[in-house]
Amino acid sequence: MVLLLGACQEYGCLVYEYMDNGSLEDRLLRKQNSPPIPWQNRFEIAFEIATALLFLHQTKPEAIVHRDLKPANILIDKNFVSKISDVGLSRLVPPCVADSVTQYHMTSAAGTLSYIDPEYQQSGKLTTKSDIYSLGIVFLQIITAKPPMGLSHQVKRAIENGTFSDMLDPVVTDWPIDEVLVFAKLALRCAELCKKDRPDLALEVIPELNRLKEFGFKSQKYERNRSHALRPPAPPRGPL
Repeated sequence: MVLLLGACQEYGCLVYEYMDNGSLEDRLLRKQNSPPIPWQNRFEIAFEIATALLFLHQTKPEAIVHRDLKPANILIDKNFVSKISDVGLSRLVPPCVADSVTQYHMTSAAGTLSYIDPEYQQSGKLTTKSDIYSLGIVFLQIITAKPPMGLSHQVKRAIENGTFSDMLDPVVTDWPIDEVLVFAKLALRCAELCKKDRPDLALEVIPELNRLKEFGFKSQKYERNRSHALRPPAPPRGPL
């Protein structure tokens, strides 16, 4: 979560830590000619988002549902650590209705179109699984850098037609297809229309994301070692 530093009652404002690398949305769209996000960092960002969301959902005594999770509300600091921001639409859900089975009825749905849980939008019944739908759409954007509208359908159809690689963000040229396909299928499960079909964040989503994150770390370590091994030896130094 983005760190709250202070508040000013006179002007009605909150002061948060400065996030040097802006929002995930800006980085995916490469605004101001920012460099592409390597696939390894994309897996890591997905893991960080999911763990932050789990923190909100496990808050005691009442779970917190964000309700407006999207790339614009995910900020990246100078160390490229991602954090969730803009919890202005979040809602405290009583413990008796915080799980994925029971529901909390809202008078009207809140959030950003394309990221709102369809069941919540239709019925006003809010659960922590409502955030999981938004998370799935964000995950798909992380690997495609495409607009959210209809994205889950596009990715699903591409997988079925064998054209999945065409959906991936082209600025990354070394996508590990097998691993990113696993990631995409996990994202599609999160974005299922029926909340009962969405995976459990703690038991299913985060363990798989952790595995993919570790895969990325190992890949980066291999590339560093390989670059070092291929580096030409320094020329011998002559006599002083």
